[in-house]
Amino acid sequence: RELLPPWLVIVAGLTGIVLLCVSTKDVPVTPLRTKYGIVLDAGPSHTNLFIYQWTTTKANKTGVIRECSSCPVQGLGVSNYTDSPQKVVESLQPCLTWAQQEIPAEQHSQTPLYVGATASTRPLNLTHPILSDGLLAALKSSPFKFQGAQILSSPEKEAFNWVAVNYVLENFFKYDWQGQLVPSGKGMAGVLSVGRTAALLTAKVEEENQALTEGVKLQLYGQTHSVYTRHCPCYGTAQLRSRLLAVLIQ
Repeated sequence: RELLPPWLVIVAGLTGIVLLCVSTKDVPVTPLRTKYGIVLDAGPSHTNLFIYQWTTTKANKTGVIRECSSCPVQGLGVSNYTDSPQKVVESLQPCLTWAQQEIPAEQHSQTPLYVGATASTRPLNLTHPILSDGLLAALKSSPFKFQGAQILSSPEKEAFNWVAVNYVLENFFKYDWQGQLVPSGKGMAGVLSVGRTAALLTAKVEEENQALTEGVKLQLYGQTHSVYTRHCPCYGTAQLRSRLLAVLIQ
């Protein structure tokens, strides 16, 4: 083995002494503040409360969130309480109380609370205003920042499903070896939802195919996505069950 030149050893030693003698000062790093949001998913058969959290970190002007916890609301869906509106309010209280424990108290007033309902609950405001008014009053009286309720159309609901699937698959962005957010470079996956009477295929399509489908335009992570849903009637679980029963009888 060759020994290092004496002059190189002396220079390295002097450099080390200088570095030890120079005064240093720690630069404080401001920690990223964690924010929270609550979504009540009110479906026809049941309701779920989801808590999401995020920081100020964004990827191309779009936030990066994650679901941190959830609470299934005991009982039936909101539309099943038309004869006893008070029960739907009582059913939500345990999950709202649980959310107050999960989210720091100092952030309750800044935590947005959204309600997303499917089209099955659309007639409630007209046919059962007492039920809908009681539900909204209970949410407004919570310590969170109630942002209102929205009835989701079928294209909107399927578009949100498409976003959720591709978000989990990291098709919008990914983390590089330095922990930075970068475009993933992957294509977008389609989503097949099978309902009782029909199947729905949701995917990103080109502009020239808009006339053939129903869809929603989304601006996510610096890109515009035209997401469209194609209805496939007679391919739902009811038809599958009927065909299976016919085969078993034969």
